Amino acid sequence: MRVNHAGEIAAQALYHGQALAAADGGTREMLLRAAREEADHLAWCATRLRELDSRASLLDPLWYAGSFAIGALAGVLGDRISLGFVVETERQVEGHLQGHLGTLPPGDARSRAIVEAMRTDEVAHGANAKAAGGIDLPAPVRALMRATARVMTGTAYWF
Repeated sequence: MRVNHAGEIAAQALYHGQALAAADGGTREMLLRAAREEADHLAWCATRLRELDSRASLLDPLWYAGSFAIGALAGVLGDRISLGFVVETERQVEGHLQGHLGTLPPGDARSRAIVEAMRTDEVAHGANAKAAGGIDLPAPVRALMRATARVMTGTAYWF
């Protein structure tokens, strides 16, 4: 759940950075709406961490700052690229959450419900970004995004 919490910190930051640089008001509002939904996910994860007597990642400020910068860069590249970044990010997050569901104990209904609800919202964010004009990112960019996510998830797990 710590990794999911760190991911929600990063998601909010990405959306905030992208919204800051968005050229179109409709795109900006869509990104800010998604960020608000990510705030709900963050609250769910924080509550669940407390219930599990665990803690958030010690590197949460780093996740926010780095993700905000990445989001702002994506936004500066233009709304269609920025929306494509959302599409790819949410596709990868959906995969992560699906994998997490496979590792959760079957009896942990509370965590499963949280992860399922998050997965549903992430799929919607990606679909909305695609419908709003998000482009398909080049394979090297998608690979770099996957590698960056692996570093973050692996580090957040331990720290």
